[in-house]
Amino acid sequence: MSPDITTIRRALRENDAEPEGPARNARAELLLAEAEQTGDAALVIEVLTHQMQVYNYSSEKDKMFVPFARLLRMWDERPGDFSDFMTHHLFWMFKWVSSSMVDQPHIPLASIEKWQGEMEHRYRLAGHSERAVCQGELEIARHLGDLPRAERAYAAWQAADRDRMANCHACELNEQGSWWAQLGRDAEALEAWAPVLGGEHTCAHEPHAVLAASLLPLLRTGRHEQARAHHLRGYRMVRSMESMRDAAARHIEFCALTGNEARGLEILAERPAYFTDSGNPGSLMDYLAVTALLMDRLTALGHGGQSVPGPAGTDWTASSLAAHARARALELAARFDERNGTAHVGTEVRERLDRRPLVDRLPLGVRAAVPAAPDRGPGTAPAPGTAEMPLDPAGLLAEAHRLSEAQHPGAGPAWEAVGRLVAGQDGAAAGLSDHDRASVEDHRAMYGALPPAEAAAAFESAAGLYGAAGDRGESVAAEARAAFARALEPGGAGGALESIAPLVDRALALHAEGAATARQASAVLTCRARVLGRLVQDAPDEAAADSAVAGLEQGARELLAFAEPLRAEAGVATRIAEALDLLGDVAAYRGDPHAALERYERAAAEANGAGLPWCAVEYEAKTSGLAAQLEEYERAEGAARAALEHGAAFVPARGQARLHLRLAEILAGTGRFAEAAEQALDAAHWADESGESTTLGAHARHQLGGWLLRLDRAAEAAAVLEAVLPDLTVEEHGDGMVVQTLWWLGDALTELREPREAAEHWLRAADIARGWPEQHDHAMLANLAAQALYRADLDPQAELAYARAGELWRGLGDVPALVRTLRVRAWIAIREGQPGPAAARAFMASAARECEAALAAGPADGAPALLAELADTHRQTGELIIHVCGGLPGAAPEYEEALGYVQRAVEGFAGAGEGYVGLRTATELVAGWLEADLGRPDAARERARSVLETYRGGHPDETVEERRAEAKALLEYADRRPDTSGT
Repeated sequence: MSPDITTIRRALRENDAEPEGPARNARAELLLAEAEQTGDAALVIEVLTHQMQVYNYSSEKDKMFVPFARLLRMWDERPGDFSDFMTHHLFWMFKWVSSSMVDQPHIPLASIEKWQGEMEHRYRLAGHSERAVCQGELEIARHLGDLPRAERAYAAWQAADRDRMANCHACELNEQGSWWAQLGRDAEALEAWAPVLGGEHTCAHEPHAVLAASLLPLLRTGRHEQARAHHLRGYRMVRSMESMRDAAARHIEFCALTGNEARGLEILAERPAYFTDSGNPGSLMDYLAVTALLMDRLTALGHGGQSVPGPAGTDWTASSLAAHARARALELAARFDERNGTAHVGTEVRERLDRRPLVDRLPLGVRAAVPAAPDRGPGTAPAPGTAEMPLDPAGLLAEAHRLSEAQHPGAGPAWEAVGRLVAGQDGAAAGLSDHDRASVEDHRAMYGALPPAEAAAAFESAAGLYGAAGDRGESVAAEARAAFARALEPGGAGGALESIAPLVDRALALHAEGAATARQASAVLTCRARVLGRLVQDAPDEAAADSAVAGLEQGARELLAFAEPLRAEAGVATRIAEALDLLGDVAAYRGDPHAALERYERAAAEANGAGLPWCAVEYEAKTSGLAAQLEEYERAEGAARAALEHGAAFVPARGQARLHLRLAEILAGTGRFAEAAEQALDAAHWADESGESTTLGAHARHQLGGWLLRLDRAAEAAAVLEAVLPDLTVEEHGDGMVVQTLWWLGDALTELREPREAAEHWLRAADIARGWPEQHDHAMLANLAAQALYRADLDPQAELAYARAGELWRGLGDVPALVRTLRVRAWIAIREGQPGPAAARAFMASAARECEAALAAGPADGAPALLAELADTHRQTGELIIHVCGGLPGAAPEYEEALGYVQRAVEGFAGAGEGYVGLRTATELVAGWLEADLGRPDAARERARSVLETYRGGHPDETVEERRAEAKALLEYADRRPDTSGT
């Protein structure tokens, strides 16, 4: 028995909606076999055309030449079998075949030229413009590198008339911009692409392709923010489309040239088949070339041995994949050049392989695992903010001492370099004095991130060496540092305070006799104050905390009293700053934020006044945070910017992330979301650099996504929020942050017209919020999910979601929200496959009863809103009745019933008050149209005039203008309708 023709056509429509790929192609091949069994030539033509389409939009483009040749033969033999629609498709697909041949190096150039000539001949005979033919000529010339021929073709293309065979505006503009970009005229390219990028012209593959093509021109013209936005927006659009490997290649290239190598690796990993799909050799060549470019970048950065994604069946490193991809890309280029008789393709590929970064670092806001830093040998890294570190011991020592005296943050790395250089050697043999050895050990304990006990032992060793060298002042300071290190151990603060007390007496005595500098003596007092601060943190109860705070205040004031008269001596200004900082902490502990803020600001001023801005960063950060809490945003912003400026070269990556995020949140607090987003981008980048992508970085990206959404940059927001979502867990980040991220992502996807995906995220958020004590968010999320499912035409799921939301609104006592769910359920009920009009009427009646019951029981101040909901229920009931009868002949009784509901709605809106005039007049006009259709033109005119009278005078807005225009249209319609009312 032959397959049913209707069934085959339905299967064609279903297959057309399937995702691109081999499964869809295979189904098209099966459908062709079934169509051939029917003997219906028109059906075979339809299936062959469908086969052409699915091949063209897949990785198997090379398969479309056979069905096209068959279609062309059928056309030549029996053109009458082709409908007008299929005839249009046949000539339209001629362009696909001609341009796709260029990407197949096994097809001789003579055959390509022959097909191009055949296309021109057939278009001319069919009466089509030569515009599409000229565009095909341009593509061939560009591929060959024949610039004069390309220029002639471009001019002819632009001069030719547009007709039904011309490519869509979006695709034509893509080609125009690509031509300008090939000529190195990036500004003109971007101008040509602007209508596509702005959404004025779109199609199935646009703006996807133009977004990718615009990346490098934007970078080359300095529009970095726009390039970032186009990457985030564009890659989301192409990632699921098998046929867009060339666009994916451009996104990988962008990553390789902007310091986003890790992001490029993630893109490579998403589609392993891209390395081997051979249906479009031109696209494969481009993909392999950018893969090699990315791998070369990783190798140059010291990651050549890193494991990377590549063709299946082999474990690849960056360096091995670089060699493989380069060789394969050049091999394909050579095949094209051999076919073409030119060197143009190979030259272009080599130029692409040799590209260098256009931007050192362009944060994207999406997480990518940062490759592990390559190992570095001893003495190779310069200290921050210094010139290249000297490699000889004497030079290293001199530099380390200089930086220590200057209290420069590079002192630690400098002493670390000394330590690496002499590691394993006897100190004397290495040319180090006891004092030098003491300094190495001292700074190892300060900067080596040692456990407290190990740090204390190193400080004690340094104290002994300082003592042996005769520096009693530095020796007692090192002992004090050891005591503070022990205070950092659990329960160690009390013992540390006891051990440091005699050290304070000794330091002050040494200073009095001139055996210790002010810097050394104040260091001991500073360590005691820090131990006292530790006691505050470790206090077991409020009484102990109060006592510890009093001790901290005393210790900080004693430090300040000692240091302030000696501020001119080296190294003392930072002690004054620290004392003020600790007194600020005391004020904060005691609930006096304004006093704390003033002291933090004074601490920062002391450090900056001493010419040590890097020492002010911590105090500026505290100033910023506290000022923001007090909503003194200008003060907070100034401090945050100062901290970023002063710490730019010295603060480690984690600190940079925190500073940028703080400034971002301050800016957002004042409504400057664009600037906040920029700072959040930097925060996310530095969090990734510090290895905190899933913690601090997740928080930064979460905020960034929300701010991008506020800026109406939904595509970027979606990309960022999708990237951060896998990093978020309720246990690590809290259920509030997870729910908010899912909520924002649903909002973004709704803006992007992806309702099914939005619903998935909202449902997941609703499930988390289900357990919250306050259920409003749960209800709202359930309602949003229902709306999205309704927009996605997933009617059974939408019905369930609205039912769930309705029960939640009922539990919260929100009658208007409950009523709205019932009304939507009514509209769902009349959709195809749903219960039908009777169920819809029941839902509307239930909505009306809920309003009436609430009006009877509720307070008067809620009456207007409930009256309006009841009126809207009557209006929608009337509209539902009209929709069901569909304006069929004999529908007058239904129209009469509908008019009754609409009239009740008019009266209800009027009773609700002045706040509902717009709804009343809109409903009045619905009633007017019904009156006219029921043969009562006078009643219709009366309603139209009533609306016009309502809006006489006053200040017109868009709604008013719409109502006036509709009322006038109703008057004209009523004048043309006969009066059949019998009056």
